[in-house]
Amino acid sequence: MVEGRRARGETLVLGGGFAGSYVARLLGQRGATIVSLENFMLFTPLLPEAASGTLEPRHVVVPLRLMCPHAELLLGRLTDLDAERRTATVETGGGTFEVGYEQAVLALGSVARTLPIPGLAEHGLGFKDLADAINLRNHVLRQLEAATAAMDSSRAEAHLTFVFVGAGYAGVEALAELADLVRDALRHYPAIPRLRTRWVLVDAAAKILPEVPSRLGDYAAKQLTRRGIEIRTSTTLESVGPRSVVLAGGERIASHTLVWTAGVRPNRLLAELGLPVDERGRVKVDANLRVEDREGLWALGDCANVPNRATPGVLDPPTSQHALRQARRLAKNLGGTPKPYSYRSLGQVATLGRHKGIALVFGIPLRGFLGWFVTRTYHLYQLPLLSRKLRVVTDWTVSLFFRRDIAELSMLGHPKRLGDD
Repeated sequence: MVEGRRARGETLVLGGGFAGSYVARLLGQRGATIVSLENFMLFTPLLPEAASGTLEPRHVVVPLRLMCPHAELLLGRLTDLDAERRTATVETGGGTFEVGYEQAVLALGSVARTLPIPGLAEHGLGFKDLADAINLRNHVLRQLEAATAAMDSSRAEAHLTFVFVGAGYAGVEALAELADLVRDALRHYPAIPRLRTRWVLVDAAAKILPEVPSRLGDYAAKQLTRRGIEIRTSTTLESVGPRSVVLAGGERIASHTLVWTAGVRPNRLLAELGLPVDERGRVKVDANLRVEDREGLWALGDCANVPNRATPGVLDPPTSQHALRQARRLAKNLGGTPKPYSYRSLGQVATLGRHKGIALVFGIPLRGFLGWFVTRTYHLYQLPLLSRKLRVVTDWTVSLFFRRDIAELSMLGHPKRLGDD
């Protein structure tokens, strides 16, 4: 039986990710009902540091009930949307509900974009959410254990070879952080230092970090190369096996680790709901962030093709910086006369591990320690809730004096059954 209810404040926010949670937060006392699969918002810019152990994983997520105190949370999944009747069907642990609304916001986000590459689905590791980050950390630590137990050097070195496909922000930052984790952990594995750890960064583009100016991208490539990281640009992945990776041209790399960070795509549910979408599956919206030909329905973030009046003809990229600015405009549009979305990017930032980073702030390029410091400062500023900021600062301070923890977290959340030996 489907029960009926109304959205708090007559506004329904479908998705509790970066874009949706900020809309609900910015609506303030007007209230809203958030539909989300999790009861937290993942602060994705800090995900690489959670994977490497620099930050406690819990500290890179923000509880939605704390972040949006005036909003109602429905922990569940959107299954249907009737724009004419202005109702949404939501499946929760407490039953299925038909939620009525006056205004609904689509913020369903994105998922990893994969390609039909043989073996990728079976053997590739993703890096999109907190579970992926913890799984990757556990996997890397298990490879160190496997290398220690290996009977010969060739088998051991295969466990110590890590291949990352995708040289955008996610791939570069994740690789740099995980390389730091391994470097710190090796002091506890006396049998490994005589072997070679190998890191390979692969991308089909002509250079890494294509989003940033060439001089910053070149600096990042130089820093990674100095650390012994192999960069293979203009190169594609051909296949993945349990013990090897094959690149374009038939080059085979013995490895047990393939991390896929080659972009994202919109949630498939958008097309299934019968919404107007573009060739990439993103919801079509007008300049005010309203879904085309749908009254009372809005969209933003990774799931929408958002036109930006400040950059005519160029759609907003799927970044947290732009999602936040879209959320600010949309929250105002929901409460008053709609105005077009317009935002000129403040710049780009990225960390490269080992207190190195790059930043482009108001057109000024920053590199090295200063770039790393600006990147961390910007991320801390954007992180909501003072309590979360303090937790992150504490983690960063502790990491200055103590080395990273190398405890594997694979059993967390998977307790033994009562009575099992």
